[in-house]
Amino acid sequence: MKRFLILLTIAFAAVAAHAQTAAPAMLESITVSGTGHVSVAPDRYSFTVGVQTVAATVDDGVRENNTRVAAIIAALKKAGAEEKEIRTSNFSIYPQQDYQQGRAPRITGYQIANNVSVTRDKVGDAGKLLQAAINAGVNTSSGLQFEVSDPSRGRDEGLRAAFNDARAKASLLATAANRTLGRALTITEGGIQHVQPPYPQPMAMRAQAAEVAEVPVESGVQELTFSVTVTFDLH
Repeated sequence: MKRFLILLTIAFAAVAAHAQTAAPAMLESITVSGTGHVSVAPDRYSFTVGVQTVAATVDDGVRENNTRVAAIIAALKKAGAEEKEIRTSNFSIYPQQDYQQGRAPRITGYQIANNVSVTRDKVGDAGKLLQAAINAGVNTSSGLQFEVSDPSRGRDEGLRAAFNDARAKASLLATAANRTLGRALTITEGGIQHVQPPYPQPMAMRAQAAEVAEVPVESGVQELTFSVTVTFDLH
């Protein structure tokens, strides 16, 4: 019986030793994030201009507003804008009221507003179209915006730069910990951030605006930021 117990103890010890030998070592890794920046020239622009008119009656105000908006659209088309690139929006009618203490408000007239928006891929003629709209009689504007129409432009360069940034961070941390950086185990792509450049200010409604051939504008560049999260093996 005593011999049996000794043999059983030896068997259990052998199994435990084998289990410890066969168990895989714990995987050690480091996870870091990296960013890459790419500057891309915009290839699309948009702007919105409008007309506000005031008249004693709605009919008179709408009639005058329609005439002026039609002139603006005709001028934009003559300057090169296509019909599919032009749309009208935000048509509104607001009563003008006279408020006196102790009396009900009295309508003195009506303000009619209508906007015309242009979106076009030829950034080089933005100034020409803006000047055409100004010359045709616009008296309101919500500005000018340039953008990159294809979000994949610069993607390869940006993602490569983001990965290199992540590897550089991981390598620095591994060296600080007296370890050696291994291969990338997982890579997770983050989103794309568009950093808007300062909006140009080409549309101040001043008398001298009509004295130039076209509004001077510069599209500049748009910065795209790419990000990745990478887990590296450590040795």
